[in-house]
Amino acid sequence: MRVRVLHHDHCFDGAASAAFFSRFLREKFHAGAEFLYKGMMHTPNQTWDPALFDGDVNAIVDFKFAAQPGLTWWFDHHQSAFLTPKDADYFRHTASPQHYFDPHYRSCTMFIADVAREKYGFCAPDLTELVEWADIIDGARYANPDEAVEIKKPATQLVLVIEGAKDPDAVPYIIRAMQERKLAEIAADPHVQSLFQPLYQQHLESIGLIRSTSRHEQGVVFFDLADQGVEGYNKFIPYYLHPDSTYTVSVLTASFRTKISVGSNPWVPQVKHNLASICERYGGGGHPRVGAISFPRDAVAKARDVAAKIVRELQS
Repeated sequence: MRVRVLHHDHCFDGAASAAFFSRFLREKFHAGAEFLYKGMMHTPNQTWDPALFDGDVNAIVDFKFAAQPGLTWWFDHHQSAFLTPKDADYFRHTASPQHYFDPHYRSCTMFIADVAREKYGFCAPDLTELVEWADIIDGARYANPDEAVEIKKPATQLVLVIEGAKDPDAVPYIIRAMQERKLAEIAADPHVQSLFQPLYQQHLESIGLIRSTSRHEQGVVFFDLADQGVEGYNKFIPYYLHPDSTYTVSVLTASFRTKISVGSNPWVPQVKHNLASICERYGGGGHPRVGAISFPRDAVAKARDVAAKIVRELQS
């Protein structure tokens, strides 16, 4: 028995969702099955390749719905969960009892844990820490910006590795470890530490880079890293540097896309803009308080133009 788990890649909640789901499925349905993991990233003009669904059982967790007959299980909590209206119609008309969607959840891991307990009687008390930290991290429920940016706790160290490691085996290694081990033990693992240390140095450098390039005007922090060779950054750095800001808009490039990230300060109780809805207008999506838009790798000028429009809208 082969179980294919497609999960949001380079995302703590995506990895934790894959880990919790795997424990649930193995203990309730498929003891002895082989679990195979594949991280998924948002790309311009995204479609689903049927070849991805190569397991006897196929699941997507913390990522967009696939209108594919081979999809067995699906869990997602993003407002922008469907690639097209046709996909949303497929989801509604198929009405599979193993396809679950609830955008009210802060984290997909908590969503899976609640469904597993309420509908299938499955509990994993030893994974309580994992579920709680996934909800803190994906729900931006850190006590303050220092906790999120200074990276002293094991969970935040794992965030840095999961989001930044280029080794394709790194995230599957952590997903398997999350199913059985405490977060402090995983973070202290020599293999994980060998990945963490250089990423931590890059993290410190990115704080300095964002400090020097960002500007804060009318509640919005904007910075452009498209020419800096930086593929990602800790999304709480802008609020660490500009604690009185409300929103952040940034542009950066990766090997396969140019990306606009749009976020809101978690320590500001209420914001008036739905960021997922703004991003959806330009082909992106996300949650009400955080979103992103992907463009082709060479579309930096277009991304900059769209980012400027979003900045003006958020400042209005």
